[in-house]
Amino acid sequence: MPPVSAQKTPGAVSALRAHGFYGVLGTSNGALGQDSGSLLSAMSKAHASALECAKATGEGYAVGSTGDMALLPAGGHVAIIGHPIFSDPALQSQAQLEGPAAAMAVLYQSHGEALASQVDGHFSYAVVDARNACLHAGIDRLGIYPLYVAQLADGVVWGTDARTVLAHPEINASLASQALYDYVFFHMIPAPGSVYIGLQKLPAAHRLSWSEGQLSIQRYWLPDFNPPGRRRKPGKQDQEDLRRHLKAAVGRCLEQRPEHDRRRTGAFLSGGLDSSSVVGMLAECVGGKSTHAFAIGFDAKGYDEMPFARITAAHFGATLHEYYVTPNDVVEALPLIAASYDEPFGNSSALPAYFCARFAREQGMDALLAGDGGDELFAGNERYAKQLLFERYLELPTALRKGLVEPLTQLLPAGTGLGSKARSFLEQAATPLPERLHTYNFLNQFRAEELFTPKMLARINQDAPMANQRSVYQAPAGTALDRMLYLDWQFTLADNDLRKVSQMCAMAGMDVRYPMLDADLRMFSCGIADGEKLRRGDLRHFYKQALTGWLPDETISKKKQGFGLPFGVWLREHPPLAEIAREAIEALRGRDILRPEFLNNALELQQRGHAAYYGELVWVLTMLELWLQHHDQ
Repeated sequence: MPPVSAQKTPGAVSALRAHGFYGVLGTSNGALGQDSGSLLSAMSKAHASALECAKATGEGYAVGSTGDMALLPAGGHVAIIGHPIFSDPALQSQAQLEGPAAAMAVLYQSHGEALASQVDGHFSYAVVDARNACLHAGIDRLGIYPLYVAQLADGVVWGTDARTVLAHPEINASLASQALYDYVFFHMIPAPGSVYIGLQKLPAAHRLSWSEGQLSIQRYWLPDFNPPGRRRKPGKQDQEDLRRHLKAAVGRCLEQRPEHDRRRTGAFLSGGLDSSSVVGMLAECVGGKSTHAFAIGFDAKGYDEMPFARITAAHFGATLHEYYVTPNDVVEALPLIAASYDEPFGNSSALPAYFCARFAREQGMDALLAGDGGDELFAGNERYAKQLLFERYLELPTALRKGLVEPLTQLLPAGTGLGSKARSFLEQAATPLPERLHTYNFLNQFRAEELFTPKMLARINQDAPMANQRSVYQAPAGTALDRMLYLDWQFTLADNDLRKVSQMCAMAGMDVRYPMLDADLRMFSCGIADGEKLRRGDLRHFYKQALTGWLPDETISKKKQGFGLPFGVWLREHPPLAEIAREAIEALRGRDILRPEFLNNALELQQRGHAAYYGELVWVLTMLELWLQHHDQ
């Protein structure tokens, strides 16, 4: 597939508080170049982390890490970041005393390349076995930390960010056309692909092995959505267990930090279920007056959630710090945020996440607890309820559907509200999951031939995004809801929301923890039956029942929103912001990726059509061009 022209990626925008590791292993010294020290320095510079990085070299390999490292007894090194939980109590004790890398080295001696299945928690690791000239690496079950890998002519190079891998002189920095198509489809580039030709990233719960010039990547874990004792009718004890798991999860996040730093740990607060739960449990752990919550507001109708954040903060006695994002903030930060990501990234809530984290840093915090994950564990996204309506319809007897409902629907007058809605329902019901989830995707609202240039279409597989989704959706055994949850663990969390929050916190100089993705809480969620997670259209039914009386009533009944950015509204009202978008889309016209007619139409649709929907399209296109401009340098 011919590449889209690009230059070698420079270092990061600025020094980040980024945890990571990187390295290279070769069958000869060729993979290391003339000087392993110089190569490690180049990779460290590309990593651009403000954190101290340890480096080590050995026969045929070199590694660097901001996290823990340990020697393998027979030769080699283990590098690990994050906070793994070892299933063996003796290894867990060793990790607490000597560090997780030492425990991982022992685990490798007993389990070899299959060691990842014996570890839970949040982590990414690499084991360089110098004696056998092989690499074994992997990431945790929810993909908290990413991992990139590329093969060399006589070796392999890896890193927790793409920039470190690209620092190796043999790596081609040309862009993959398929990845750019996937970006327009997903607004990010999901694993296992990357924007660079020859560079892969691991999906959640995957491990890799490299030996004798062969690279293999495989899944090492799938969730059990029907464990023994699954609660089909959970009672008061289960509700108490949920509250206990939540508090323990927040407590573990605090315990992972040095004791003198715990008072500088705050929390994101949108006023929704998850962030309010985290703030409430943080208040129980450290006391209300010592709990610092950080909220973002917007002076735009329908977007400001600050009143809900104030209710939560007052309810738990927390100190609330408020910041209102302005259109000028967007103008200031857009190019910096676009350039900070390893790959094009189009989630518009990255911007408020950045300003919230930066504001927390200015207020003396150096770590934040984020509420991401609760909707994906306990069924809080509206699409779950909508899709289950279609699934219930498909469970009706075929004779009833084909012989009565569908013929009657065709008799309804065309163009009427009822007739249009009924036909749309049947059309969507006829589309299987997970394809049906993308009914309103831009690439389903427009034909690909309307969006992309002929040269671009000739280089890509239009079915690739859905093929990726189907493979993930079909992987676990379970119901339609189980599989939608698992699909979101990869595409919504690992590839999107976690990348968004982690990178924006790193850019602001902050650490971040995800208590809602705690291993025990994840396993507990799998034990709650579908009909209790989502009961007759009531999203997060069990969760809300369990926390009623502890959370404010307004929080329980609040509609999900999050840190949504009123970009589409501001595009119409703030000329400097509209000018950035216009210039970016004008520049994108010359790249032979998207058709000029479509790009012109995108701006017009945003001005006269649905501001939020088409504003998101303009944001995605603007971020793509700003990223390409930075990486052209």
